[in-house]
Amino acid sequence: MAPLSKAGTALAALREDLAGDVFAPEDPGYDEARTIFNAMIDRRPAVLAQCESEADVVTTVRFARELDLPVAVRGGGHSVAGMSLNDGGVVVDMRRMHEVTVHPGAKAVRVSGGAVMSHLDRACQPYDLASTGGRVSTTGVAGFVLGGGSGWLDRTFGLAVDGLLGVDLVTADGGTLTATAEDHPELFWALHGGGGNFGVATSLTLRLHELPAMSMAMVLYLPERGPEVTRTYRDLIEAGPVEANGAVIYMTGPPEEFVPPHLVGRLLAGALLTYAGPEEQMRKLAEPLLAIPHEAEVVTAIPYADLQCMMDDPPGMRNYWSAEYLTGLPDELVEVFCARAGSMPVPTGTQHVLFPLGGAIADGPAEFPIPYRDAAWATHPFGIWEDPADDDRGRQWVKDVRADVQPWSTGAVYLNFTGEEGPDRVAAGLGEANLQRLRAVKRGYDPDNVFRFNHNIKPA
Repeated sequence: MAPLSKAGTALAALREDLAGDVFAPEDPGYDEARTIFNAMIDRRPAVLAQCESEADVVTTVRFARELDLPVAVRGGGHSVAGMSLNDGGVVVDMRRMHEVTVHPGAKAVRVSGGAVMSHLDRACQPYDLASTGGRVSTTGVAGFVLGGGSGWLDRTFGLAVDGLLGVDLVTADGGTLTATAEDHPELFWALHGGGGNFGVATSLTLRLHELPAMSMAMVLYLPERGPEVTRTYRDLIEAGPVEANGAVIYMTGPPEEFVPPHLVGRLLAGALLTYAGPEEQMRKLAEPLLAIPHEAEVVTAIPYADLQCMMDDPPGMRNYWSAEYLTGLPDELVEVFCARAGSMPVPTGTQHVLFPLGGAIADGPAEFPIPYRDAAWATHPFGIWEDPADDDRGRQWVKDVRADVQPWSTGAVYLNFTGEEGPDRVAAGLGEANLQRLRAVKRGYDPDNVFRFNHNIKPA
C-alpha cells in the first residue's frame, strides 16, 4: 500500500486523466456506484473508476499497480460471489463501454467490455442474427462468454465461447493486446473458460448465427404434476431436434397476467420449451407437454431479444446459486429432483431448474478448458430472495440440491453458475488436466495475480 501522500497525488491525477468518473468513499454517488446485482454483497473499494474507453482502463490499471492495490473488473456485475467488487482496492467499471457493432455480411459482432446481453441481442435482432446469450438480459457479455456461456441457444449453436474470434485485453502491466487463434494463441485458448484471470477484456469479437424465427411454450402445472412433466420434457428433448431447448423450472407463481390469481405466490412446476424456429414447429413438439393437465400456458412466436428478458430478476435481491452437471436423467433422479422442490423457499424468487445439454454443446471444440461438454443435463438451484432472514434457509436449500444429485454428477461444472466454492470447484470447472497449462498462461500474463477477483487461477 502506498503512503497517503502518494495515494492522494495519484488519485488526483486519475481524476484528471480519466474521461470517465472516479468515485472514492467520501464522494456523492459512491454507494450507488458500488451497488451490484447480488444485494448480499457489501464491499467498499478505495476507488471506483467508471471507464469510457480502453485508454481509461489502461490508466486505471496503471494507477492500481502504482499503488499496489488489488483490481476487480465490473462488466454486468452479475457474479453471484460479487467478484466485480473488492474491499480497499480498485474497481475497473466498464458499464459506460457498451457499444455493439454488428457486421452482418461477416456474421460477426464486436462487443465492448461493459455491454450486457440486451445490448448485444437488440443490436443483432434487425439482422436475424444471434449468439448464444445468457438467460438474463442484464448479464455482462464479457464475463458470460469468457466463462463459457450457456443459454437458450446452446444446444443449437454451441456455448457462447465457441464463437469467440478475438479478445482485446488490457494486461496486468497496463499494456494492450489482441488475442486470436493466430496472435497469442495460448492466451486465446485460456480465455475459453478461464474468465477474467488474464486481463481486462475491453472488447470481444464473436461469430453470429442466423436466427430468422424464435418461439416458446411456457406451461405451468400444480407441483404434484412435476415428475410426469419432467419425464415428458426429458423424453421430448432427448428425441427432439437441437433447435429445442429450455428448462424444467419449479418456481413461485409470478404476478403475471397468464397466471390465475389464486396461484400467485404458490409453488408451481413449469416446463419452458424454447425453439430456434417457427411457432408451428414448436407447437407440434410441445403437444405432449400441453396434453398434461395444466393451470396456465403461453405458446407463441417471440423475438429472441424479448425471450432473453423473460426471466429477468429485479435488482436489490439476495442471491445464492450453484450447479451440478449430470450424467443423465433417469426416473430415479427425476423423483429426487422433484421431491426437493417441496422444501424450496416459497414465496421468493428462488427457482429449481433443470437444463438440457447435448446437441451443439457436446459437438463443440474439445480442445478448450470446458470439461462439462459431455454432461447430459444440469441442475441449477437458483436461490433469490429479499429478506435477510431467509439467508440461512436459502443457502441450505441450494446445498441440499447439490447433495441430492451427487450420485449422478459428472463432477464438472460451469463456473458462471457458481459462487466462491473453493479451489476444488474451480478445478472442476476448468478440468484438472488443464490447470497446469492455465497456470502457465497466468504466469506469463499476470505473474502477480493482479486479476484475482474471479474463479482464480493462481500463477504457476
